[in-house]
Amino acid sequence: MAKELLQDPAIKSAKSKAKDYRLNDGDGLYLIVKTSGAKWWRFDYTINSKRKTLSVGTYPDTSLKLAREKAGDARKSVAKGVDPSDDRKQKKETDKKTIENAKRQALGLAVDGSFEDLARKWLDADVKPHVKLNTYNTKFARMAIYVWPIIGNMPANEITHADVCDVIYSLKDRGLIPTARNLRGEISACFEWGQLQRPQLVVSNPTPTAKAMNFKHVVKHRSAIIDPKEFGQLLRDIYSYEGTYIVQQALRLAPLLFQRPIETSSMQWADVDFDAREWRPHISKTDINHIVPLSNQAIQILIDVKRISGWGDFVFPSMRKDGKPMSNKSLNHALGSLGYSGDKITPHGFRTTASTFLNEQGWSPDAIERQLAHVPRDKVRMAYNRAAWLDERRRMMQSWADYLDSLRAGAQILNFKKIG
Repeated sequence: MAKELLQDPAIKSAKSKAKDYRLNDGDGLYLIVKTSGAKWWRFDYTINSKRKTLSVGTYPDTSLKLAREKAGDARKSVAKGVDPSDDRKQKKETDKKTIENAKRQALGLAVDGSFEDLARKWLDADVKPHVKLNTYNTKFARMAIYVWPIIGNMPANEITHADVCDVIYSLKDRGLIPTARNLRGEISACFEWGQLQRPQLVVSNPTPTAKAMNFKHVVKHRSAIIDPKEFGQLLRDIYSYEGTYIVQQALRLAPLLFQRPIETSSMQWADVDFDAREWRPHISKTDINHIVPLSNQAIQILIDVKRISGWGDFVFPSMRKDGKPMSNKSLNHALGSLGYSGDKITPHGFRTTASTFLNEQGWSPDAIERQLAHVPRDKVRMAYNRAAWLDERRRMMQSWADYLDSLRAGAQILNFKKIG
């Protein structure tokens, strides 16, 4: 380095002249004294055979010592082949982006270029137009609850295989296997969409394959009674229930129809056809129009209830008279009041009980599955089953109701004679 020429006293005493002039400090650093009296630090350097100038501040805000430090840093950059002017521009852009992202976060928005930003764009562009709103909301909620708090603020192009594994394994370790499986597929779909629609942001898909994640199919069985003697006692207890009349009748009907509790509790009179002896609900879970043949016993319960609630839309209306159906939790509470805890039996468990007994009695598995509103993956087979097994399901549902009467009366048999 050339000998430093400037001293603080000389800089302080430098006065403006008719023209701008410079005071050299050596090795490219100098001070320009403007006609206005302002004093600007400048640093000249050569990179890639080009002569360039870098501003390093104004005096006295930037002291002689600080100006020399900045010039020294610039020399080190040049020595590494890095243009200090370009480096400064990049840092300014980074600082600007940091400030913008801080503002976005304060407003509850995703950081630009982050995985959350990518996922939101994917959800809005590739998911929302093609699914029902509740499906979109479910996918959005899964991301917001389980993914974004972990990798949401990370730049999408910096997320690694290990980062995604951390998200998925954290769910697997908590036993949330279905959620982990769904999110793995959704994260992968998000990156695949990004590769096509945001190639400048997403270069690869770091999501592990489902096989690599080694998902094990874990089924959470609903509590159910599958012993005929015990179930007979349950039925006797149900018929002794002295709670609200509406809940009492819903509780009696539930094992006869063995549909999902939410479908039973929200049953509408418009879907009940007494002449055809059918209940035709739309099953929201599987998105099908279902047919439930009604036994003599079920018809009688509905006739009795119609005297009370036939004026409204719902067979089992809420006692609050708010125009809504009763809560599907009402049946749980009723069973609880009879001494049956959730680990013993739940309203959903009536489905397991019916499936177990009916299969052991020799009814067609296809008829039983269709009565449970379990939909085959094959749409052609689904349409065929809907028509082909209806007659058998009519016989099966009447036989089932008679069988429940026999259990309630104290019989302990399992194989009840089929009707027809």
